[in-house]
Amino acid sequence: MSILYEPQDRVFTIHTKRSTWQMKVSRYGHLLHVYYGSKIEHMDLSFLVRGINRGFSGTPYDACDDRGYSLDTLPQEYPCSGTGDYRTGCLHAIHADGSQAVELLYVSHRIYAGKYRLPGLPSVRASDTEAQTLEILLKDRATGLEVILYYGVLEENDVITRALSVRNGGQTRILLSRVLSCCVDFPGRDMDMLSFHGRHAMERILQRSRVPYGRLSVGSVRGTSSHQENPFVILCDRDAGEEQGRCYSMSFVYSGNFLAEAEADQIDQTRFVMGIHPDGFCWTLEAGEEFIAPEVILSYSGAGFGLLSGNLHDLYRQHILPQAFQGRRRPVLLNSWEAVEFDFTEETLLSMAESAANLGIELFVLDDGWFGSRDCDKSGLGDWFPNLKKLPSGLSGLSDRIRDMGMEFGIWIEPEMVNEDSELFRAHPDWCLRIPGRKPNLERCQLVLDLGRKEVREHLFDCISRVMDESKAAYIKWDMNRSLSDIWSACLPGSRQGEASHRYILGVYELMERLTQKYPHVLWEGCSGGGGRFDAGILSYMPQIWCSDNTDAVERIHIQYGTSFGYPACAVGSHVSASPNQQTGRETPLPTRADVALAGCFGYELDVRMLSGEEKAQIRRQIEDYCKLWHVIQQGDYYRLSNPQENADFAAWEFVAKDQKEAVVNVVILHAKANPPFFCIRARGLKEDARYRIDGGEAVYTGNALMHAGIPIPVTQGDYQSIRYHIQQV
Repeated sequence: MSILYEPQDRVFTIHTKRSTWQMKVSRYGHLLHVYYGSKIEHMDLSFLVRGINRGFSGTPYDACDDRGYSLDTLPQEYPCSGTGDYRTGCLHAIHADGSQAVELLYVSHRIYAGKYRLPGLPSVRASDTEAQTLEILLKDRATGLEVILYYGVLEENDVITRALSVRNGGQTRILLSRVLSCCVDFPGRDMDMLSFHGRHAMERILQRSRVPYGRLSVGSVRGTSSHQENPFVILCDRDAGEEQGRCYSMSFVYSGNFLAEAEADQIDQTRFVMGIHPDGFCWTLEAGEEFIAPEVILSYSGAGFGLLSGNLHDLYRQHILPQAFQGRRRPVLLNSWEAVEFDFTEETLLSMAESAANLGIELFVLDDGWFGSRDCDKSGLGDWFPNLKKLPSGLSGLSDRIRDMGMEFGIWIEPEMVNEDSELFRAHPDWCLRIPGRKPNLERCQLVLDLGRKEVREHLFDCISRVMDESKAAYIKWDMNRSLSDIWSACLPGSRQGEASHRYILGVYELMERLTQKYPHVLWEGCSGGGGRFDAGILSYMPQIWCSDNTDAVERIHIQYGTSFGYPACAVGSHVSASPNQQTGRETPLPTRADVALAGCFGYELDVRMLSGEEKAQIRRQIEDYCKLWHVIQQGDYYRLSNPQENADFAAWEFVAKDQKEAVVNVVILHAKANPPFFCIRARGLKEDARYRIDGGEAVYTGNALMHAGIPIPVTQGDYQSIRYHIQQV
């Protein structure tokens, strides 16, 4: 059993393959956190929870003679505000009388096979044989407010999920101004937090910070999970690395505003919380109503970041990504954007598609500019019908001709947005998020449609369905090109405008759910100016996300390095673009651009008509390599062999097949040197006593030689040279 309950001591124990989580109902009814870490079986660990009388840390009324018992210092499963815990908390409620205190006490629990589901929200999926659920009911006796804590346990994946529902069991209205999804209390303060910051076109750059006294937080109030921070963090030992140290990951299954916060307290304990960002959030609960908070995915490794990432990669592939695409090779695609942007005709597209088909490309994707009056980013957005001046044959005619070339057809949409210069806006200006009496903030000349409104979702569902049916698209790129501001919904009263941001995200999920269920075999790719919504919520509906609008191979090394800590390669949209690169002007060899793009869902983003004969021959070989190696890259185990943020000489990474019979090692020389030193790359994940060949050569190497002695890297000329090794067991 993964979940155990000892009624005499009122201790809950959760086991995964390598970890244990334990909590206890105290003698006063509070649910205390006892332990999370390496697996410990058959042991009540509540001796770890201690207390002494500390000044200015009070005790609950029922514990007035037990001065060592203070909510201000005890580790808790779900801390609340207003009743004596002054650390960062999870739940803040405002009651009808204006009071703002909540004290949650244990009522009951239940354990059952399978994984809980969250209505209206994405979450980890698992069968009754793959998971167990623990539900714990807590209640505030003074107000009747109830909280159900959900724990989903996927033992083989070393994963525990956390979520909750808040129900107003009283008779009067309650306002929720803070509802976080998860808390973990740790006994020491010598911890680092890894977060992943960035900006548009440079997302998920690793940042490692020591958890200070006070609070260290990352998050987003942009209405999306954002380019600037990612809803995934790691807490770890100060000396933790790829192969050593205790590490704890927390991934938020949500695509909107979020907060991830760590705090070292007065007695050197560390608290971590994660959930919907409270800024601007206020949810009204009438009597009997319920609020469901999104899920947090937790995993633990006692052997460094590599094992932790492996846990998460397997979880995404098996239990988050849509089932229709699990274990399935993604087609090699050509996207039109960087080649022609808005400036194209039907004949231009057909000419590009013909060249692409001759190279072995399998999917042609028409990006922005095909609809309405869309000749630039100032008009047409929201009018989802083809521009017949550009496409006189319409979507059906164009897509039919492309399929006749032996390729599938794909198309770009941005359903959540609208230009003021559009038929949709002129007909329904009140469908936007904008504040009456204020001129709105514009970004890319567009406004945000209020997807919290049912009529907006119905309109978009009908429009996109028509596009899908007319084009017979096999692939859809769903983009979202601005942050939310001026958030005000015409369908909500003034007292409930604090719900608008969350209702928007719920609307996005509902629309994605309906469309992906209607077209389950279409390959949907998420996008938000690249990686502005790269999170587990989107990946629950769309099996891959455009990793970044930055297609420069050298910059992509850094972006994909940070992304790899929390997300698998099969979720990463990654393309070969032109050189010099459109964003940076950097010149990079074509083999290097391909090797970097191969560490994801492979494709091209350039004008293939302009290539030389040698470049076309290289692309044919690259596509052959992708088709030969995809199962190792997208389904195998990933290893970071260097840190490009610290190593200016080279970047190296590796994929190893699950049976350890095959591996792909990539090295990119970042900085050429005169009279250079020699480098060796130590492989990982091979069988120690197995025998391997590299690139089909005659020499035979043992696995332990390749992992402990290493592979010599040849001396190269020029920056950004790439070396790839294909290792196969003899």
